Amino acid sequence: MSPTPAAELLGIADAAVDLVTHRLDRSGTQPTLAIDTKSSRTDMVTDIDRWVEAQLVESILGNRPRDGILGEEGSSRPSESGVTWVIDPIDGTTNFIYDIPGYSISVAANVEGRTVAGLVHDPVRNERFRATRGGGATRNGATISVSAADDLSTALVATGFSYDSERRRAQAGSLVTILPAVRDIRRMGGAALDLCALACGRVDAYFERGLAPWDTAAGALIASEAGAVLDHDSVADGAFFGSAPAIFDQFSKLLEEAGAHSA
Repeated sequence: MSPTPAAELLGIADAAVDLVTHRLDRSGTQPTLAIDTKSSRTDMVTDIDRWVEAQLVESILGNRPRDGILGEEGSSRPSESGVTWVIDPIDGTTNFIYDIPGYSISVAANVEGRTVAGLVHDPVRNERFRATRGGGATRNGATISVSAADDLSTALVATGFSYDSERRRAQAGSLVTILPAVRDIRRMGGAALDLCALACGRVDAYFERGLAPWDTAAGALIASEAGAVLDHDSVADGAFFGSAPAIFDQFSKLLEEAGAHSA
């Protein structure tokens, strides 16, 4: 059986997200905002997270019933087709709960373990970022690319922090070295949109530790296809960083000096 084209998989992701956003706009369809916690008292989840994930899974499997699923809120099934969908129904749940921009829906399609299509939808800005492997990245259909930053001292850097209090302490410590060496730091709330911000030049670099596959699957492909240089294989425990090409070596060295890979 020949592989499913990435563009076809991206179209299925588009249709699933369209369905969810349409239903969310209809009063009374979605559940109320009941809030629980997961790994820590700061790691929150809502009934809407679970509802969105269930809606996405239903739509995707309605089109491709033999595919696998890996969802943040527990949806999981092995693939019979070689395609597995990696889903974060609301990346940036804390922002969502507090009605702060910076949350998104993230959907990626992996074929034999390699991401070939990714979509991140920002409902606040009404922006949809898309990419296929080898096909470039877009925002609302227009091609995007990373910034031309070539001086780390003037780079705007996005990051995020762990839900674990002790790791937060270490991450704060690393900023003592990082912050004086760059233009500024931004903590916006969700890894998927941070990677999309890198992809379209809103920030020049990004780093974070403690991420899961659903946090980065779609965003990493979008950033990479937009020209970002990424590293998430040589560092452990879900650490992830990337930047515009001209500052990547400088940025990597700074993170090492700051101990950010282990914080």
